[in-house]
Amino acid sequence: MKNLENPTLARPAGIHRFASDLWREYRWPLLFLFPWVFGFLVFQIYPIIASLQLSFTNFRLFGDYDYVGLDNYRLLFNDTRFQTSVRVTLTFVALGVPLQLIFALILALMLNKGVPMLKIFRAVYYLPALLGGSVAISILWRQIFGLNGMFNSILASIGLPETITGISWVSNPSYSIYTLVLLRVWQFGSPMIIFLAGLKQIPLELYESASLDGAGAVGKFFKITLPMLSPIILFNIIMQTIQAFQSFTPALIVAGPDNLGGVMNSLLLYTVYLFQMGFQFFRMGIASAMAWIMLVFLAIVTFIIFKVSKRFVYYGD
Repeated sequence: MKNLENPTLARPAGIHRFASDLWREYRWPLLFLFPWVFGFLVFQIYPIIASLQLSFTNFRLFGDYDYVGLDNYRLLFNDTRFQTSVRVTLTFVALGVPLQLIFALILALMLNKGVPMLKIFRAVYYLPALLGGSVAISILWRQIFGLNGMFNSILASIGLPETITGISWVSNPSYSIYTLVLLRVWQFGSPMIIFLAGLKQIPLELYESASLDGAGAVGKFFKITLPMLSPIILFNIIMQTIQAFQSFTPALIVAGPDNLGGVMNSLLLYTVYLFQMGFQFFRMGIASAMAWIMLVFLAIVTFIIFKVSKRFVYYGD
């Protein structure tokens, strides 16, 4: 009777009963999720928040630090090496991602024609995606495009003059970035598999109807394949763009540990300069600011891609 007269006394008992029932029903899933949630909060969310705080300080990894407001950001935007890293990275992404996706789409179209031993070819072509950005492949790439590498040997074997075959492609500031672009294109396996899966979902009836109307291979590609594949293309563009901006190991290894950024900073990707700031110069405050600039920039780029895609992506509704 007291509980009816004073509802606030009944509320705690009701909440306790609800919590008890909830725990009894979901305790095992929650216990299994706890390690992942704990790791996510401690090793991802907390560092992200801490880096935002550090970006407004002069933290140098060791010793005390002070808050400096936006000084780190002002310093970066007036830093010529920072500007160079942005230019080199934009060049790398602007060339590497489109070429990689075009090459992946061409291979996916070829594999979609019902070639014999399709599963074997699919696995072989996917290998570059597994090996692409590793240290071992980056070292191999440096040897291939070095002064006495296999690439120059091939050029010499077809009779090209020494003015071309005598170039160290990874050390020459005019060409070194293109070796990284080729390495990026070589990692075509992941988008190729995704393209191939999308091609398998396009109804054959559309191609049959187009054939009856007299459409050729080119017409079918631009009027059927590309529109039906446009959501997959959008997904690959976003994922590969983000991954390209985060490229680090190839530029670090190809340039060499003693020459970070390459000759005349020709291989100074944004992530390499961030690494230098944080772990070579120990200016963690500036490195954190660089990380947040990249995060905001990628968010803006992704937003723009989504906005523009509304004009070109066909979802079938």
